[in-house]
Amino acid sequence: MSLAYWSLIVGLLLITLVMLGTVRRPPLSSAIVYLGVGYGLGPGGLGVITPDPVRYVDLLRPVAEAAVLISLFTVGLKMGVPLLDRRWLLPVRLASMSMAITVALIAAVGVWGLNMPLGAAVLLGAILAPTDPVLASGVQMQPGPKPDQVRFSLAGEGGLNDGTAFPFVMLALGLLGLHDLGGGGWRWWVLDLLWATLGGLFIGGALGALIGWMVVRLRTRQGGTAGWDEFLSLGLVACAYGAAQLSQASGFLGVFAAGLALQRVKEQPRTGTSALDVQSRTLEARTDWATHSHHASLAMTRAVQGFNEQLEKVAELGIVVIVGAMLPYIAPSLALWWFIPLLLVVVRPLAVLPSTAGERLSADQRLLVGWFGIRGIGSVFYLLFAIQSGVSGALAQELATLTLGTVAASILVHGVSVQPLMRRYGVGKSQLR
Repeated sequence: MSLAYWSLIVGLLLITLVMLGTVRRPPLSSAIVYLGVGYGLGPGGLGVITPDPVRYVDLLRPVAEAAVLISLFTVGLKMGVPLLDRRWLLPVRLASMSMAITVALIAAVGVWGLNMPLGAAVLLGAILAPTDPVLASGVQMQPGPKPDQVRFSLAGEGGLNDGTAFPFVMLALGLLGLHDLGGGGWRWWVLDLLWATLGGLFIGGALGALIGWMVVRLRTRQGGTAGWDEFLSLGLVACAYGAAQLSQASGFLGVFAAGLALQRVKEQPRTGTSALDVQSRTLEARTDWATHSHHASLAMTRAVQGFNEQLEKVAELGIVVIVGAMLPYIAPSLALWWFIPLLLVVVRPLAVLPSTAGERLSADQRLLVGWFGIRGIGSVFYLLFAIQSGVSGALAQELATLTLGTVAASILVHGVSVQPLMRRYGVGKSQLR
């Protein structure tokens, strides 16, 4: 296809993104529209793109990985709650306890319901366990130190569990003979689980804090010109991911932690200076606030966050269009008709119950946390990662069918339900005040 045709298609997609963004309360989520557009452009429609997940895995996996990294960094930038605040307990439980329970339940379904070998069943569970912090835009929290607990918990879970799924994926690949678990599983316990998790968080957090501090210091002490925040954003994501991966830690957790740490960088007031005598909302109108020692950190994080939110929208557009184009590669399977409802309606709520025990949540809040286990970009990435790691043949086809079918169904049912459910939840909260 010629450059002119590609230019027209890309232009129309970007205009669609803009038009959807201008609608205050669209009846459908943007992801549903992108999914339909992708299907129309794929082999099921015009055949403009043919993203066969097996044939083109080496090209598709980096695209999915980049989309995950962008979303994780953006979510990290929004999590303004202090790290020692008890509100972090629920998202941490969801990303660890509920993650492990979800993998176990799906693995049991895989063994006894789908007749899979244990390794393949665990791999299916690890692929489908991560939730997505981006696709249900109506559930996303707004930045700030006092976010809604449901929105904060779902965002935190989505930011963490793309990384906490990694050990389970590696365990499954080891059970399939595609990864070295070490004698007695020591390599998995030490490197794939403990170091990958803790090391990724430490490396990303340290880089985010250090680089953010250096940028603020240079801007306020050396009289540097503000700006270049887009390059700061891309550079920090690349550094956090690269340093974590080269250290055999989780790049996903590293990037999430980098976003968390960057938005926690403190102001560095200079002696003899005072804060600008303006409202916070009018600071951006001033030309000197980005280099002022009392406001430089806030200016930096706002600028980086604004750029990443736009980049996240483009990444969502691209990856969901690709997922839509992948749908014709799903093999006909009766299992889809019972497996997907079982996962969304039974497995997810059951996995959430132990994590929410002891939390001060109403019945409606527990139901929302249990329902909005949105599957998306992370699952697509781990599917492609497994195929690239050596999963092939009938197993690769079965995993692709179940994963893509689940992601598409999740985009549809969660995208349709998000607005009415969150509107009802908001009305209920306002009545309690």
